[in-house]
Amino acid sequence: MSTGRGRPAPHDEESIYRIPPYYYIHVLDQNTNVTKVEVGPKTFIRQDNEKVILGPERMITIPPRHYCVVENPVLRDKDGRVVIDSNGQIKLGHADQDIRLAQDPFPLFPGEVLKQNVTGLRVVMANSAIRLRAMLDYESESGEKRVAGDEWLFEGPGTYIPKKEVEVVENILATIIQPNEAIRLRARKETKDRDGDLRVAGEEWLVKKIGAYLPGAYEEVVDVVQAYVLTEKKALHLRSTRTFKDDTGAVRKNGEEWLITMADTEAHIPNVYEEVVGVVDITTLNNRQYCVILDPVDKDGRPQLGQKRLVKGEKSFFLLPGEKLEQGIQDVFILGEDEGLILKANEAFLDVDEKEKEMPRRPGDRWMIRGPIEYVPPVEVEVVAQRKAIPLDENEGIYVRDIKTGRVRAVCGQTYMLTHDEELWEKELPPTVEQLLTGGKDPLADRGTRNTFLPPELSFQSMSTHWDETSNKQPNQTSSRRPGPRAQSESRSSTGRNKTRVVTFRVPHNAAVQIYDYKEKTARVVFGPELVLLCPDEQFTQLSLSGGKPKKPNVIKALCLLLGPDFCTDIVTVETADHARLQLQLSYNWHFDTGEKKPKDAAKLFSVPDFVGDACKAIASRIRGAVAGVQFDDFHKNSAKIIRTSVFGIDDNHKIRNKFTFPANNLNITSIDIQSVEPVDQRTRDALQKSVQLAIEITTNSQEATARHDAERLEQEAKGRLERQKITDEAEAERARKELLELQAQSAAVESTGQAKAEAQSRAEAARIEGEAAVQQAKLKAEAAKIEAESELQRLSKTREAELKYQHEQNSLDVTKAKEMSGIETEKFKNMVSSIGSDTIQAIATAGPEMQVKLLQSLGLKSTLITDGSSPINLFSTAQGLIGALQQPGTPDGF
Repeated sequence: MSTGRGRPAPHDEESIYRIPPYYYIHVLDQNTNVTKVEVGPKTFIRQDNEKVILGPERMITIPPRHYCVVENPVLRDKDGRVVIDSNGQIKLGHADQDIRLAQDPFPLFPGEVLKQNVTGLRVVMANSAIRLRAMLDYESESGEKRVAGDEWLFEGPGTYIPKKEVEVVENILATIIQPNEAIRLRARKETKDRDGDLRVAGEEWLVKKIGAYLPGAYEEVVDVVQAYVLTEKKALHLRSTRTFKDDTGAVRKNGEEWLITMADTEAHIPNVYEEVVGVVDITTLNNRQYCVILDPVDKDGRPQLGQKRLVKGEKSFFLLPGEKLEQGIQDVFILGEDEGLILKANEAFLDVDEKEKEMPRRPGDRWMIRGPIEYVPPVEVEVVAQRKAIPLDENEGIYVRDIKTGRVRAVCGQTYMLTHDEELWEKELPPTVEQLLTGGKDPLADRGTRNTFLPPELSFQSMSTHWDETSNKQPNQTSSRRPGPRAQSESRSSTGRNKTRVVTFRVPHNAAVQIYDYKEKTARVVFGPELVLLCPDEQFTQLSLSGGKPKKPNVIKALCLLLGPDFCTDIVTVETADHARLQLQLSYNWHFDTGEKKPKDAAKLFSVPDFVGDACKAIASRIRGAVAGVQFDDFHKNSAKIIRTSVFGIDDNHKIRNKFTFPANNLNITSIDIQSVEPVDQRTRDALQKSVQLAIEITTNSQEATARHDAERLEQEAKGRLERQKITDEAEAERARKELLELQAQSAAVESTGQAKAEAQSRAEAARIEGEAAVQQAKLKAEAAKIEAESELQRLSKTREAELKYQHEQNSLDVTKAKEMSGIETEKFKNMVSSIGSDTIQAIATAGPEMQVKLLQSLGLKSTLITDGSSPINLFSTAQGLIGALQQPGTPDGF
């Protein structure tokens, strides 16, 4: 026996199956191999030749707006009855499907398979659709024939009822077209669009109507095209991808380019055959601007390749496709009185000058126009350069070169403007001279930081170091004031020379500069203070002098020669007659004798290239010769006299002369100063050091004795102060020990009495705290009980209120239901009575008795008695009644 629903019972053990309502089982007749269906409610008794192969199973219930798919459905006749073959087997539609909608619960017959469970019907919302495809040929309910492979749309709002011949391909949502938008569609197959136009496969078109657009079954949305909003300052550059007719009706050929401006439309949505090249900004020229357009477009829209067009302001225009500006927007040349333009003709044309006189110009002609004027060059003219008058002071000048003859000249002391056949010429100078000129240093200002050119291996020296050696460092040492190479390069680069300007050099006071003219092959000497202006063919004579201590050649590079008086320092090594080698540091005072500064005397100044080296060598030679003939002691005592005598010599009066003159360049040595004398021999130096050390040692010993005596005296005084301090400290310690003992006694008394007092106070405090805790605990318990009672009361109140509210709502619903039911019944009865009619009701009510009366009248019976034979009837009284009735007068005879 089946004890539960939906679970199959053991087939071989159970014989009685209780099938609940809306359940079924499959029973196999093993004699005929035919399976039948038993539907509940029913108690099924299984025979010996039967076998329950499925069930009890719940019937399939399809609620409203749902469906399911059954595979291999049973076949039914026109009346809806299941078709059974001659063997009693139910016929099935094999490999077929049946879509069943909401209906009464039904069982699955043997062989049927539930392919898809109960599923809700698809609701298609508004502005959406589903694309359907026919899997089989069929004819719809509306009579439209569908061929396998056809596709169409089911548009919402609506509920789609599935069919076995149709499959759902995809969901399609409508595309919302906003203002200034369009959608680009493509036909997947030859079809008609919603406007009824025939579209071939692959064709694209635009839909610009604002609103929701639902593409057709063979349409697909390629893209949403945004409109280009055009303004007065922007235009749209378009290119045609194939020959077509645009929105304005103009035929555009493949590859054609054109502009759309605000005059055509305020917003443009590009067609499917229009390619947006870019957005073109407006070109605006004011009244002081112009431009040249290359390859201009004529009125018919044809580009004039190779031509140019001049456009002057004020004007605003868009560059058409193919047009471009030659050099952008250019300013009109506004020339002042001191300005001019050099022009060159690129083509032959007829020029008009300021006096409106026509002048033919040939290609390659150069000419110049001068201001004041406003000039806009024609397209045939090229502006080579703009010239401005160069104002020059009396001490300023420029080098000008004639480009036709090549002659270079210097223009000084006037305001000069180069003509169209002239250009500025750059004068090149040797690198050493460039560095000396760009230094900008006064050769007499600071001898330690003068700008001179030095070889990389030599230290930086001033231009006059050879005669002014104020530092005692050796030549291989670096002066702290010497700028580094980077600082030198930065200073030179920051004060770079303008090579087109006339080279100027300020010759300082009491100095001379030699200048050589390579064209005339003559030299001139300029004495300071003077400003030198170099002609194009002139160069400075560069001086290369010795420097350092001892002197080394080619250390100092200079342009001007200082005439003195000045001094120089040198180190000379000499050897006495007793072979004592000494190193002398000597300083010489010197000056040049210029006489009347005639050209002959001036030329002698520069006749000796390195006058410093020659003078120092000559003086050192005389000193070494004189010292070699005297003993060390004599030289040590009379060094100044011996050196002065050797250099200056003795006159006829046996007196030392006051100067030593070099006749080659009129250099005069006026005095010699011996700055230091140091022995070169180590033994001599050691002996001198020993004598010095002995004197130092004697002085040191005396100072040590004095210091020792003072130290002992101070030590005794410190010991006395220390003893007194010890006694004072011991007295203070005893006083502090006394105070300590008193405090210890007081603390012991306080400790003995304080412990008992503290214990009593602690017990009292503990009792107090315990009592307070008990009181607080009782309060908290009372508050907790109060909170619980209030919460329980509140809960009960809410429960009762909810029950009352529920009961009230329930009663209201019952009353409402009863009223509505009574109204429905009343309305139903009223409608029934009104539909049947009062005559019909009366006829129905009197139809039975009238029929009985007519029936008795037709039989001729006056009275009848009908009984079933089981109830006794008193026939005697009945007969008497009948007889009495017969005996009444006027009654016909017989029964």
